[in-house]
Amino acid sequence: MPVIPITDLSDPRLADYSHLTDVALKKARGTEHGLYLAESALVLERALAAGHRPRSVLALGGTVDEAVAQVGDDVPVFSGPGELLAELTGYILHRGLIASMNRPALPDPDELLAAARRIVILENVADPTNVGAIFRSAGAIGADAILVTPRCSDPFYRRAIRVSMGTVLQVPWTRVDEWTSTRELLTRRGFHVAALALTTDAVSLRDFDGASHERLALVLGAEGSGLTDEALAASDTVVQIPMKHGIDSLNVAAASAVAMWALSGSR
Repeated sequence: MPVIPITDLSDPRLADYSHLTDVALKKARGTEHGLYLAESALVLERALAAGHRPRSVLALGGTVDEAVAQVGDDVPVFSGPGELLAELTGYILHRGLIASMNRPALPDPDELLAAARRIVILENVADPTNVGAIFRSAGAIGADAILVTPRCSDPFYRRAIRVSMGTVLQVPWTRVDEWTSTRELLTRRGFHVAALALTTDAVSLRDFDGASHERLALVLGAEGSGLTDEALAASDTVVQIPMKHGIDSLNVAAASAVAMWALSGSR
């Protein structure tokens, strides 16, 4: 399929890029599970490596050949000047390329945990920037999977994918239901559940022996409010990161990196 020059922003084939919200993309008509946007050649490469199927690509002149090389001849690649593409999308394509990708079906939680040893659970983390940063740390430090609760921001949102540098496409993840069924699943799969929270009975991260647990789940809570009572009740141990200078906590993304490293056995 040849590269298609953009001459008319009202072309219905460009609708995926035309100021659509993440929610609108998720509910896009004519798709099985919705769409997401992958920005940059690197993120597109990781999406393709994960087996995700592109619907089309939007590329600036300098990245057109790279886009065609990645997606082949069967996927339309649209191109035009940067000002025109910015008018279409509502933002400047700093990375020169953006692809409309078909969302994959999320895996079954039980199947996802079958071979996992170290996992992260995100409860109600609302900021997609934090979600993306947590995924990037999980990918780098070595979490096998991530579970997200119903009110957690969607890891396939554009900002989360961008901040994670595409790691949300590499680290296996899925959504879970309320805590009763999630706790039953974790128990059945043999996980020790460690919640990161500021409680009076919390154990210092320095003293918690994560290596003694063959399977370990680290639970991280919402920005500001932290973990819910249900999450704490479903946990086996509450741990906290020791602080200095009267500071009581870190941003959830920073805390996730510290805790994951401490519990990874890398010390």
